[in-house]
Amino acid sequence: MLAELFITLCRIPHLQKKLWHGWYQYLARHYRAADWTFMNYGFNDPASRLKLDPMDEPDRACIQLYNHVAGAVSLQGLNVLEVGSGRGGGASFIIRYLKPATLTGVDLSEEAIRFCRRTHRVPGLNFETGDAEALPFERDLFDIVINIEASHCYPHLAAFFNEAARVLKPGGHFLYADFRSRDSVDSWRQTLTASGLTIRAETDITSAVIRGLDSDNDRKRAIIERAVPKILHNSIRDFAALRDSKMYNAFLSGSLAYLSFVLQKS
Repeated sequence: MLAELFITLCRIPHLQKKLWHGWYQYLARHYRAADWTFMNYGFNDPASRLKLDPMDEPDRACIQLYNHVAGAVSLQGLNVLEVGSGRGGGASFIIRYLKPATLTGVDLSEEAIRFCRRTHRVPGLNFETGDAEALPFERDLFDIVINIEASHCYPHLAAFFNEAARVLKPGGHFLYADFRSRDSVDSWRQTLTASGLTIRAETDITSAVIRGLDSDNDRKRAIIERAVPKILHNSIRDFAALRDSKMYNAFLSGSLAYLSFVLQKS
């Protein structure tokens, strides 16, 4: 019931950003454990040969989503912006494994940024509070902009895509992944290309995300049962798309599609 009410209220544009901001503030304030740094649904490619340090292995499913999206082009030596950096696990993975010169993580939640600054102390990595629809940066500043599983929270999607294009250098890449109802994919794609960015690659990764959810299901369930008040268990299970939740079943039925994109600024 709580999850359904939240989603219903999020359909009201002037409430959407406030509600998501409040939700992520709550999570960052109440769940400060440094072993929970990823919030994405995960990705499982049986052909992957990604080698991880032992400390990163528990987050393999979530990391593989970042590797699929951010690893689509070489980041080595470049200046990268991640919009919607959340609890910072993805940004930490990128700077340590994909070797950009710098990586700036931006998130609307001030509490999440405090958590990231406390938890991820890696040379070249920094975190700033900022709004995806009004990024606090000059134009033509970054070689790469990354956004993973966050844009469904933004009430004005076109504004975000325009901002991503604005802060990219000419020739720079926007590496992007998220989910939508399958019947809205065409309009989503049109909004994306209206920003002036050119799609270089588009991949339906729904099946790989389902495999990622399956492989990480028990670990996520254990975290929820350990850290979340019992009254919120059902809502959080749906939020995390645990097996047999409404979100999980929507991916399984095909009514939700998860896509990744490589776009370029001309």
